[in-house]
Amino acid sequence: MGDVVSSHLDEGKREMITVKTGDVMRQFGDVYKQQYAVALFNSIRYEIEGGGGPQSQLLHRKDPLAGRSIFSGNLFQYLEENRKWRNRFVSVPNNYTINLYESKIAHERTLHPKVTINCAGYKALTSIEDYMELINESLPDVKAKSSSNPFIRCATQFPLILWHPYARHHYFCVMTEKEQQKWHAVLQDCVRHCNNGLPEDCTVQTPAFTDTVRLHRQAKGHYGTWDMMCGTPSQILANLVMESLHPEVRNTIGPRLKGKMQQRQRDWMFISDAVYRQVLAQTASEYELLLENCETRKVQLDARLRTDMDQVITSKEHVSSKIRALVLPKAESLLKRSVQPYINSILEALMEPISRGFAEVRDVFFREVVDISKNLLNGGDKEKLAEHLEKLSMLAFHPVKMKSCYDNVEELNLEGLQQRFDVSSPSVFVSRAQILMREQMDNAVHTFEQLLQQSLAAQGENDMCKIIQGCQDRVLKKYDYDSSTVRKKFFREALLQIIIPYMLQQLAPSCSPELPRFKELIFEDFSPFLLVENMFEEVVLQSVTKDIMMAVKEAAVQRRHNLYRDSIVLTNSDPDLQALGENLPVDWATKFGNGQPEGGSGDGDGGSGKKRKQVVSMIQLEGVPLPYESCLEVPGVELIPEEQAAASDDAEEQAEADACGGPKSPDSVDEIRDLINPVTEVVLPDEIQSDASNGTLPTLADGTQEEVSHITTLVEDVPLKSPQEKRSPQSILQQLVGNKEQEDEKEEAAIKSAIEEIELAVQEGEREQTTEVSATKSDSSRQPASAKDSAPHEEPQPVQKSLNGDDSIIDPVEVEVAVA
Repeated sequence: MGDVVSSHLDEGKREMITVKTGDVMRQFGDVYKQQYAVALFNSIRYEIEGGGGPQSQLLHRKDPLAGRSIFSGNLFQYLEENRKWRNRFVSVPNNYTINLYESKIAHERTLHPKVTINCAGYKALTSIEDYMELINESLPDVKAKSSSNPFIRCATQFPLILWHPYARHHYFCVMTEKEQQKWHAVLQDCVRHCNNGLPEDCTVQTPAFTDTVRLHRQAKGHYGTWDMMCGTPSQILANLVMESLHPEVRNTIGPRLKGKMQQRQRDWMFISDAVYRQVLAQTASEYELLLENCETRKVQLDARLRTDMDQVITSKEHVSSKIRALVLPKAESLLKRSVQPYINSILEALMEPISRGFAEVRDVFFREVVDISKNLLNGGDKEKLAEHLEKLSMLAFHPVKMKSCYDNVEELNLEGLQQRFDVSSPSVFVSRAQILMREQMDNAVHTFEQLLQQSLAAQGENDMCKIIQGCQDRVLKKYDYDSSTVRKKFFREALLQIIIPYMLQQLAPSCSPELPRFKELIFEDFSPFLLVENMFEEVVLQSVTKDIMMAVKEAAVQRRHNLYRDSIVLTNSDPDLQALGENLPVDWATKFGNGQPEGGSGDGDGGSGKKRKQVVSMIQLEGVPLPYESCLEVPGVELIPEEQAAASDDAEEQAEADACGGPKSPDSVDEIRDLINPVTEVVLPDEIQSDASNGTLPTLADGTQEEVSHITTLVEDVPLKSPQEKRSPQSILQQLVGNKEQEDEKEEAAIKSAIEEIELAVQEGEREQTTEVSATKSDSSRQPASAKDSAPHEEPQPVQKSLNGDDSIIDPVEVEVAVA
């Protein structure tokens, strides 16, 4: 691998890459310094004048993932160095980077990971075919045949691939389809989070950066949305450089690659990754210097703005009016001809999947809270309630449970509109909508926790189910209002992102040559804050804003997709709730539990050595081996409990339930079945035990004959008695199959079959009692056993040989008959 990179990327080519990157960064830096001053002016003006949209009804958490990690587990990684698959322990901390370790022990010792992956710009794939379609486009002169094999061979049928247009690809695989689905959801969440790398609370740096990137691409003729606007600023800048550098390097090096098609594709991936890493290192260092330079000027610019704010605003309004007189007639003509007929179509295409996704968020939250109430009604104690509330607090960051919400948005389709308005793909809008959905879910959960804590402190813990339901209703009403407000804002911004670049592209040839003459109208002291290019874009934006606002307002008036008018719910309608906004998240384990919450699945906290609670839990089924320490079972999406207790814990809970005469929680399927279809149990006298075991139905006092559905053996821990008083389970099995004196081969085969059925039932978790024998299974026609298979009038003899081969006498036991 190193030889291929070094042979094709010599000192001359690396120097060329450095020069090209420096040129792009100088051009970017000149525009960024101008946009930084404009963004500072807009931020201070907004601070002085105030304003803003409707107030949020739900509360917000500042750091919801504090002390948490997302996921950890084992999977197989493909090593490019030796082209082999190796088992790796993977940890996903709360910053959503992927850390790969040699083993779990290395992770627990807080050693440095072997590989750390930042997922910004990546795509998570689960199909080799989809990956080959992307990889075949990397070298345009190399066309792969449909029957050609990829340059890697997956070790299992369930691959997981991280693909990047410039950086190195990563290949993983797991053992089962459920593992693949779970890991894919986690990887997609990592990509989604890392793509959202620009902090929204930076009211100066973020607007200045995004406007500079947009203006730089527009100067190169690239209007519209950009898929690679993802990651941190340095990563976005590296993508910006690679947008023009990558084709140039590919056209230079691609024809010189030797070997078969698969080898050439593999070599090009290594070369592209080396170029990207070199560019990324340079953009990171130069952007840091650029940012320091702007920050040093910030104090001086801020003082000047606050002193002359009124004059700057007046000057801007004067120049804008001149530009508006030039641009507005052309913009309105273009708007009526090419934009207005399509606004409703674009809005409808956006509203349908986005509204379904937000509705699914509401339904998921509702189902999770209802499940908590169900567990509480069925005898759940405070520790169990604390466990459910702890899991509910991380619902928004659970990629498996949130997957149904995200999938609705993935169906967004702008086919036909993409070509007309130069929309590269809907991925920009999909990712943004999913981030907003996660924020709304976390706000709803946090508000529910604060309301529940407030209500419990005021009303006590006597009628907790009623309190939970009341808090749930309040949160859902607030969620309906907030989700409507968030979606309307999203629709307006999405329409602007689609329409404004198209209008700028159409108006630029006629308007751009006229703009320089307006610079003479701006005072020199105000020139850093007033740019004619920005004022030109603002005029174009104002021309279309009215139509966009009207379209969204009409949708809200008609209440399509649960959109509401802002006047329906009064702002700040719950002043008592707003006072809780600064409260810390509730620690339910301390409030209702034992005060010592346990960490999740041994996930370490970097160098601190402390264990973090894990958002996505692992499930290990007792008795089921884990091949190669692979990832465990996917948690249930529809229920809050993710982790099933071990077999010993299940046995203890079942014993307690039997003693109390009722189920302890709604999690047991067998207990729910017993409640729906009650079973009557009677102990038959000795004289009719033999008839019942042969399938003869007992007759009640009224002459009716009840159906015997099950014959259950009850083993008692009592002193040994004579064989005439009790019968063993083995003797009952012997009597159902046939007389002991009959063929030994038939008897052993039947006993072996019964044992296999019992073991299978234990593994599948379908039955709680391993000694239960179904009478309907042994005799589906419900006819008495034939004479050759049973001897109903013959006294059963104790089995002389036990199941494990030891010679011993086992006492018979009583027969318990369940009457349906």
